[in-house]
Amino acid sequence: MSQRTRILIGVLILILIFGVFFGLDLIQYLKASSAQGNSGNVPAGSIPLYLNGELVATFAPGDLDHLGMMSFVESEQGKTEEGWLLRDVVLLHVSEGFLTPDSVIIVSSASREKSAQLTWEEIQDLENKVLLDLSGRGTLKLVSRLEKLDTRDEWVQDVDRIEIET
Repeated sequence: MSQRTRILIGVLILILIFGVFFGLDLIQYLKASSAQGNSGNVPAGSIPLYLNGELVATFAPGDLDHLGMMSFVESEQGKTEEGWLLRDVVLLHVSEGFLTPDSVIIVSSASREKSAQLTWEEIQDLENKVLLDLSGRGTLKLVSRLEKLDTRDEWVQDVDRIEIET
């Protein structure tokens, strides 16, 4: 085998390895985009709100400034958590007529690989204080007095998607 043939084979192997890595990276990107529901309709930094699989709205924390805020003192560290009621955020974009007490609302974070599933009845109960609280980094986190969300480990931080299933 000549020197020229060896060099050509070596170059082809490098191109093949590069192609495999590029292809795998592209597949991961496409999976992440579809998991987050990015169809080009969601502005960067906004949180999409889906109703039965259909995108109905997007919002950013700044869009919630006109809503009233609620607060409670969390039990672990005794810190005050203050934010917007998830109930009010949902009602900004979805008519209450679409929601029943057993409608399921899923609040998730793809980056944290975490989600919380709540019913509309749980969210409507003001005693549960189901809030979207602004974190120190400017992202939203789901906090609550509900037993399944009453500790920091159970909170959904960096919320990037809300789904409603009726």
